[in-house]
Amino acid sequence: MRTPHVTRSVRSARVLAGALLAASLALAGCGGADDTGGGSARSAADAAVRPSGAAGGRADGAKAVRGTPRLARDAIIRTASLTVEVQDVSKALEAARTAAGDAGGHVGTENTGRDRDGHEHTRVVLRVPTEKYDEVLAGLQGTGRVVHRTAKAVDVTDQVVDVKSRITSQRASVARIRALMDKADRLSDVVTLEGELSSRQADLEALLARQASLGDRTSLATITLSLSRTPVRAASGDGSPGFADALAGGWHAFVTVLRWIALALGAVLPFAALAALLTLVWLRVVRPRLPRRAVPAPATAAPGPLPSARPVEAGEAGEAGRR
Repeated sequence: MRTPHVTRSVRSARVLAGALLAASLALAGCGGADDTGGGSARSAADAAVRPSGAAGGRADGAKAVRGTPRLARDAIIRTASLTVEVQDVSKALEAARTAAGDAGGHVGTENTGRDRDGHEHTRVVLRVPTEKYDEVLAGLQGTGRVVHRTAKAVDVTDQVVDVKSRITSQRASVARIRALMDKADRLSDVVTLEGELSSRQADLEALLARQASLGDRTSLATITLSLSRTPVRAASGDGSPGFADALAGGWHAFVTVLRWIALALGAVLPFAALAALLTLVWLRVVRPRLPRRAVPAPATAAPGPLPSARPVEAGEAGEAGRR
């Protein structure tokens, strides 16, 4: 038979064991709840992050796709050369200027002159937008008789993309050099960085100038137009030259010969005038002052033979003796 003290001890042990078991179960439940809640929270966060990440990835991908430089389909340099014979050069030139201005372009250079026969001719360079190139070229061809025509299209898309990429890299390089200059504290480093910055800045400016040139040549097409007067051809029945043609040709040859003679005389006249002046000075000034040479005396004639003595007669000899 158990005593009351033993009974109370057993009961206390049972109560204590039950309390410990309840506490253990409570702790296990809390831990499970925490684990479940934490896992759920992490799962929810992961679920929230994953769509966002996926959406962000898609957005970044879309931005990357949009940021990728597209090949410019219009990066083409178009040039054309056109020679047209017209009845009125001045009128055709004014029409060409108007066509370029209406298309949104302008006149680059213009040279006008006359040939040996006095006929006017001109050469003008037109810059027109690329999208109006075909329209303006067709209009210019309709102003007269086309004698010569050339057209060329050069695709410079690769050059445009390459220059753009190099400009981006060069700008980043210049920015890095400037950042290093801000941090440099020694004079030698500053001098070295300044030289490097000057070199890279010059390269960047050259690339920018090339990009501007490519942009100008691809956005504006170049048309070189040569205008000349249509030669007048006299129509004849059988196509052979007649008397009037022969007379005109002879007169033209005669005038040409006279022209060349006049040119020759004009070229010789200064020398002839100089020669005449020198001759006059010689005769009037120099020659009278020259010492004159003595005139040689005429040579004396050689003496002739002496006359022979006559023979003395006898009477003359006696008379001479008496004297």
